[in-house]
Amino acid sequence: MRKILLILTVITTLVSCGVKIPKSMSKEEFKSLEDGLYAKMTTNHGAMTIKLYEEEAPMTVANFVGLAEGTKENKAKAKGIPFYDGIIFHRVIKDFMIQGGDPDGRGTGGPGYDFEDEFDATLKHDKKGVLSMANSGPATNGSQFFITEVPTPWLDGKHTVFGQVVEGLEVVDSIANVEKTRDDKPVVPVVIEKVEIARKGDKYAKYNGGEAFETAKANHAKKQAEAEAKAKAEKDAEIARQKELEAKAQTTPSGLKYVILEEGNGAKPVQGDPIQVHYTLRLNDGEKLDSSYDRNQPLDATVGVTGLIQGWMEALTMFNRGSKVFLIIPAELGYGSRGAGGVVPPNATLYFDMEVLDK
Repeated sequence: MRKILLILTVITTLVSCGVKIPKSMSKEEFKSLEDGLYAKMTTNHGAMTIKLYEEEAPMTVANFVGLAEGTKENKAKAKGIPFYDGIIFHRVIKDFMIQGGDPDGRGTGGPGYDFEDEFDATLKHDKKGVLSMANSGPATNGSQFFITEVPTPWLDGKHTVFGQVVEGLEVVDSIANVEKTRDDKPVVPVVIEKVEIARKGDKYAKYNGGEAFETAKANHAKKQAEAEAKAKAEKDAEIARQKELEAKAQTTPSGLKYVILEEGNGAKPVQGDPIQVHYTLRLNDGEKLDSSYDRNQPLDATVGVTGLIQGWMEALTMFNRGSKVFLIIPAELGYGSRGAGGVVPPNATLYFDMEVLDK
C-alpha cells in the first residue's frame, strides 16, 4: 500500500507541475526543455523535437496541435484520429526545405478549411529547422507545413513561422537528401510515423488544440478588426490634414502647391548640389505609398539632375536646407497619365511630406 501511495504522489506531482511527456521522448530530454509546447515528430528517418511558438502564432500552433492530437475537426480524418500520423513528406528539395502535411500526399490536399496568416516580426526564416506553414497565397493555411534546411529570408511575410527544430536537425538533412522524382517527391516514401505533443509548465498542462484554435481565431479576428478601424481612422485624419494644408498652400506658376511647415536655417540648394531628402508619399485618400522615414534612409539626389519627377526638381531649389514642407504635386508634374510601377495610379495627385536635410 505504501508503494502505491508513493506512485500516486509522484503522478499527482507530475500533473500539478504541468508535465506531459510523449512516449517517444526521454525524461532526460524533457527535463532539458524550457516551459512550452513541443512536437515530437517521429519519421522513418529519425525523430525531431520542435519548439512551437504558441505566444507568437497562437492560431497556427493550435491548429497544428489540434490536428496532431485529433482534437481539431477536419474533413480528411475523423475527430479523435491523429491527423499527421502516417502522412508523408511529399516534396523535398536539398538546400531548401522539406514539405509535408497533405493527407493525400500530392501537395494539393488539406483539412478542408483555410485560416489566416500570423506574422510576427521576431520570427524569420533565418536558419535551418524553421517550421512554417505552406500555402497557396494569403490566408490559405491548412495542414501543410515545411521545415527549412537553410535560411530562406524571401519567405518572410509570406509564410507563417510557428516553430523551430531544437533536436534532430540531422533528420532534416537526411530527408532533404533522399533520392527523388522530377517533381521532388521521394522515391522511397518518407513517412511521418507519429506526431506527439509535449506540454511543459502549468500554463500548458490542459492545453487543447481544438479549443485553443477557436479562441485564437476569435482573438485574431478581433485584433484584425481593431487594426482596420485604427488604419481607417488614421487615413481619415490624414485626409482632413491634407485638405487643411491644401487650403493654406501657395501655388507656383507650374501648378506646384506647397506649405512650409518648418523653415530651415541652411542655404538654399542650387543646381549641381548633392542633397539628402526624407519624404513620405501619400495619395488623396490618405494611403501611404512610400516613406524614407520607415526605412531610416533618406534619398540621395543631385539638384537639377534628371531622374526625379518634375515637381521634385522644382521643389528642391525652393527651400532652405533643414526645411520641412508639404507638397501637392499635380499629375502633370508627377507620373502623368501612365502612373508608376503599378503603385501610383494614372493621373494621380501626389501628396508629399518632405524634409530637406541640412547636410
